[in-house]
Amino acid sequence: MNLKAGTILAASLASLLASAAHADVTLTILADTNQETITFLDVLTKAYSEKRPDISFDIENRAGGAEGDNIVKTRLATGEMADIFQYNSGSLFQALKPEQTLVDLSDMPNAGNISESFKPVVSARDGTVRGVPFGPAMGGGIFYNRKIYAELGLEVPKSWADFIANSEKVKAAGKVAIAQTYGDTWTSQLFVLADYYNVNAAAPNFAIEFTDNKAKFATTPAAAKGFERLEQTAKAALFNADFGAAKFDDGMRMVATGEAAHYPMLTFGIGNIQQNYPDNLADLGFFAQPGDDAANNGLTIWMPSALYSPASAENAEEAKKFLDWVASKEACEMMAKAVPSGPYLIKGCQLPADVPQAVKDMLPYFEAEGRTAPALEFLSPVKGPALEQITVEVGSGIRPAAEAAALYDQDVEKQAKQLGLPNW
Repeated sequence: MNLKAGTILAASLASLLASAAHADVTLTILADTNQETITFLDVLTKAYSEKRPDISFDIENRAGGAEGDNIVKTRLATGEMADIFQYNSGSLFQALKPEQTLVDLSDMPNAGNISESFKPVVSARDGTVRGVPFGPAMGGGIFYNRKIYAELGLEVPKSWADFIANSEKVKAAGKVAIAQTYGDTWTSQLFVLADYYNVNAAAPNFAIEFTDNKAKFATTPAAAKGFERLEQTAKAALFNADFGAAKFDDGMRMVATGEAAHYPMLTFGIGNIQQNYPDNLADLGFFAQPGDDAANNGLTIWMPSALYSPASAENAEEAKKFLDWVASKEACEMMAKAVPSGPYLIKGCQLPADVPQAVKDMLPYFEAEGRTAPALEFLSPVKGPALEQITVEVGSGIRPAAEAAALYDQDVEKQAKQLGLPNW
């Protein structure tokens, strides 16, 4: 080998070594603090790093509720968002102006694995898919303690009147009937939001007319009932004494351990008990929030949150590769095994055979035709940001239900105008 050739080879090797030294990438992720989220990210990032030792992850947690919404919007607006972030699908996703702020994922090899029922809730107005489902579809309803129900001889209620009667019997027995946790303000919304199956049954065109500014909560009796149900339970003094300070973790603990008989919540709470109180998992049951008609009893369902990559991502190419893997059946079944709390929305992804009792309680609603309805935020892009503050006021006895419904109508008007919807 002559000197010149040796010099070229040495330079080439040096270049390759330099490239290898700088090939490692740290993907940053911003996500909420829910236990399911933490578990999913732990499982997925560890598995991916085993496949790709050159990729590591730096996970940052944010608050939930309105505070979390503001963090996400601010980070996107300032170009300081992580490479990947976890956030809601549906109406809150639309408020992010996804055409401008999020990476188009439509051309990912695994994009075809995403359930057709999920794609609309993470699609921009131009039809492009911007998110990957992260976790299972959820039911919005009421967790209950099966031991308390057995002790008091109670049956799962199919009507709201039966639910109130059960709660009164629990209270008479000296126990907390309904856990409420306004220390996490977002949890105060469940009686309103989980009532949408009943709204849809009584007013099937409400979502369309609401979006077109032709129907209001305050002037649609079926829609106003969620606020009324919250007011009724508050006036009946069915809550825990510390409802104003208690938080989500407290509510899940109370219903699982028998400190309370009921807790209105989304089924992602199952993961919290699986992680923190596994010995009580079998004591946790679940039922849909009942309406006035026991013969038409069904479940309001939530699409899972999603993982997104911002247009400003520092490591956009590697972020997209990771999201593509998350959309695979392999990754989905890792999540399903870690948290078997509901049906997953990746084609071919199966739940384990042995699922918690609360999941067994939920699945029949999904399996029977006509017994589920999407929450309003997946049927309409309009969702006012102040709902959780309004429902805290109702549940605390500060504001009457009728006034709260009218105030929420004002709140959604601001959101609709920001989105540029017609007729507003």
